[in-house]
Order: sequence, then structure tokens, then C-alpha cells
Amino acid sequence: MNDSEEAEVTNEPLVEAPADTVAGEVVLRLTDVVKTFPGVRALDGVQLEVRAGEVHCLLGQNGAGKSTLIKVLAGVHRPDSGEVVLRGEPAAFVNPQAAMRAGIATIYQELDLVEDLSVAENAFLGHEPRRLGFVRRGHMARRTRQILARLGHPEIPPGRLVRHLPAAGKQIVSMARALSHEARLIIMDEPSAVLAHDEVGNLFRIIRELTAQGIAVIYISHRLEEIREIGDRVTVLKDGRTTAANLPARETPTRDLVSRMTGRTIEYVFPDRPADDPASDELLRVEGLTRHGEFADVSLDVRAGEIVGIAGLVGSGRSELLETIYGARRAQAGTVRMGGRTLRPGSVGAAVRAGMGMAPEERKSQALLLGEPIYRNVTLATFGRYARLGFTDAARERAAADRIATSLDLRPRDVRRAVRTLSGGNQQKVVVGRWLLGDTRLLLLDEPTRGVDVGARAELYQVIRELAARGVGVLLVSSEVPEVLGLADRVLVMREGRVVREAPAGELDENTVLDLVMAGSLMEGAPA
Repeated sequence: MNDSEEAEVTNEPLVEAPADTVAGEVVLRLTDVVKTFPGVRALDGVQLEVRAGEVHCLLGQNGAGKSTLIKVLAGVHRPDSGEVVLRGEPAAFVNPQAAMRAGIATIYQELDLVEDLSVAENAFLGHEPRRLGFVRRGHMARRTRQILARLGHPEIPPGRLVRHLPAAGKQIVSMARALSHEARLIIMDEPSAVLAHDEVGNLFRIIRELTAQGIAVIYISHRLEEIREIGDRVTVLKDGRTTAANLPARETPTRDLVSRMTGRTIEYVFPDRPADDPASDELLRVEGLTRHGEFADVSLDVRAGEIVGIAGLVGSGRSELLETIYGARRAQAGTVRMGGRTLRPGSVGAAVRAGMGMAPEERKSQALLLGEPIYRNVTLATFGRYARLGFTDAARERAAADRIATSLDLRPRDVRRAVRTLSGGNQQKVVVGRWLLGDTRLLLLDEPTRGVDVGARAELYQVIRELAARGVGVLLVSSEVPEVLGLADRVLVMREGRVVREAPAGELDENTVLDLVMAGSLMEGAPA
């Protein structure tokens, strides 16, 4: 099949479709949609067709145009040219409210909920039911309860503050908001990225129930195995163009999807693992580290030039462990030593001065100044080098950042751009690149490829391995077991806050690790 050809489309009859929705009718059609920004043609003639009651998966590398396309459909951006047809009528959304009124709801990867409002208040935010100018809170609570029951979650109280919900619960609230608008098309951007393994199955159940009611779903994910499980059809973007449309999600091999996205045929491309060097110096030693309710009695070490990976489910204590080692959380017991010197607990400054750097999981909220230019984000950890007598040398900053941008193949490469304009993968490169400028001896990476496409992943893997080759120790956490096994030299497996296995990566396989992390109470007390 050539890139320009479209796969044959088949649709099964929908269950309980609304009376005014014809099973399989075209809900959304984009034809030759173009969107340009200064110096960047983000969308270059995109084609997309979405039918009622289907899960239409959108694939593409970071920078392929997925984020821009989402924002066009959500009313954030207006296309420069091309045609958007919604339910048979030409559509032009002047703002997100117009898109929502037209029946398009978007659930972003970074959930846009108000933490200190209740579930019901978030679900009806911006269109609260009113009478004589007063919000009908009782009616709003009843409607929210009905919507939550429709989503299969009647146990979530409409009056509970959103901040008290787990990640999966917050996602349900975002879906409830979409349904409160009677959405006909729901766009989900990386919805499984923050979910544990069992929560993903529940997400898929909800999606199937929505499509059974005739609602169309555009599903964006970098996890190709999810595409095969939940998707009906797939459209692939590359460099702002549609390279494949309406591919059957379950029948199209992974290698074909990856090839259409990147020109490669395998999803994970790891650098060669060097021979073990037991004589290398010990950089990090953690002994008996404990934070009650998060992890207990964790001991580990990392040598110079070694990559140590931590595998485990969301909630196993992996991220909390990294943050405690880095000093962002204070341990109740145990010690952290760098180069033989004990670090002061709960002190990020002490960790950085000892040569430790960290790329956190939530890069947008914890690692980046989104409104600042790329160069200022890259030099953030070494800012003092570019300041003299109270003034900064912006030219030197930009030159240093430009070298990093070139070495990491940052796209676009203009370091004066605001970092918020970059795709997720390129934002992660900025975070990692920050520590390339410093005297970093140990780099902590929490979910380094979360939300990063397969092409950018391979580049990040190469960067991490090159850092190790220069003698930098790396301690990384990842939810993707193949990533831990393929990139790390040594692997620790965590379950329910404890290390249950430690072994060279070559002695473990994916099935063994999954058995360990998902064994639960059946494995309690088993030897590590």
C-alpha cells in the first residue's frame, strides 16, 4: 500500500446509538488543512476522517503536527486553509467554547481541572445550570451523578474535591465534563500516560461504552500495543502531512505503523550495552531509605558510567524514591551518599552541589519555565556561569544552548522560541540537555520517554548511553519494561514500596519482571 492510498473501511453496527446518529456516519472530515506559525509549517495539508462510534487513533512523532491538529479541532487555533466538516456542515471554531458547543471535547494529557473545585463543579465548569442567576447545585450534583454512573463510576462523590482523587479518578472527571456538554466527538491525548496497568483496562472499558453510544473518539498514544487493543482505524502524521489514513488498527503490524511514522521498522532502538566495568568508582549509595506509606528499607548503588533501571507499576514508590534521593522529599530513615559523602536529607541544593541532576516525570510543572525561551531553560542549572555584576550574558547563554540543541537534534532549533511551543519529546530533550552543561556526575531520570514518540525515544536512548560513556551514572525509572531492560545495565524491580529483585538486565526478561511487579500479596515474603 502506498502512502497516498487509504485502507478499506469497515464498520460494525453500533449498540444503543442515539436516534439522530447513523451508525458509522462520518462525524468529522478534514481536507487539506494547513496551519503555519512563524518559520514552521505545522500542518501541511492534513486529511482525516472520523466516524461515529469508532476509536480513531492518531499516530506521529513529536513535531509531526498532532498537538497543532488537536488545537485546531479544539478551537485554540484556526487553520490557514483547508476544510473542516462536522456532521456534514462546514465548521470554523473561533474559540474553544465554540468547539465545545459544536460537540467536540478535548481531554489533554495534562488534565485541565481545577483542583480546589468539586467533581460536579469541574464537570459543569463554564456552563453551570442556573435559575434566576443562581447556580442550581443540587441539579448539578444529580446530573454529575448520572454521568458518572454512565461512565461506570457511581462511587465517585460529586461533592469531593478533585485534588483528593487519584490520577484515574481525575481522568474520569475530565470525561464527565465532556459528556456534560453532550459531546459527539471526544479527543483523548495520551490518556493512559498517568495510569497504572489495571486502570488502563478500565479506561478501555469506558471508551468502548462511549463508542457503543455512537460517540466518536480520537485516541492519541505512543504505546502502539494500545492502538491494536482499543483502536478501529489509524491515521499517521509525519512532518505535518498525513502519510497513511484509515489503516485497520488491529491488523496493521506494529513495524508498518512505526515505519510510516519514522522510516524505521522497530519500536525500541537501544544503543549497544558496553561490557561491565566492576572497577568503576561508586557514585551513589542508598541504604535503608524509608518514607512511610511510599517505600521502605530501599538500598541501592550506582557506579560511574552505569545505567541502573527501576521497574515497577505506578504507585510502587519508584518516583517517590527518586525524589527523595534528589532531596525533593525528606526521608524518615536511611542515608544517601554521593562519592562517599552523606547528603543532607531533604536538600535539593546539597544534591545538586554534589553533582546530581534530575529530569522529573512532570516536566511541564516541575522542570520547565514554559513561558521562557529554550536557552533560558537549558542554562537554568548553570545560570551563574552567564551572570556578571548583576547582568546576564544572553549571547553566551544562547550559544551554549545552541550547542546542546544541535547535539540533541532539537526541533525547531531556534533557542529563542518559548519552550511551551515545543512538542513533548523536544521539551524532554531540553530538560536532559540542561544537565549536559553542568558538572553532573549522576543523572536521575523519571519516566524519561513519557509522551515521547518512537523517533525521539531512540535519540534520547543514545543521549543517555553517551552520558554513561562519559562516566555519568544514571538512575532511571520507567513504566515500560522493555525500555528498562533494553537501556539499563542493572535492574531493580519494585513492588508496593520495596525492592523485590535486583539483577543484571541481561538476566531478566519482560515476563519475569511483569510477574514480579504484578504478583501482589501472593509474592509477599518471597526472596528477592
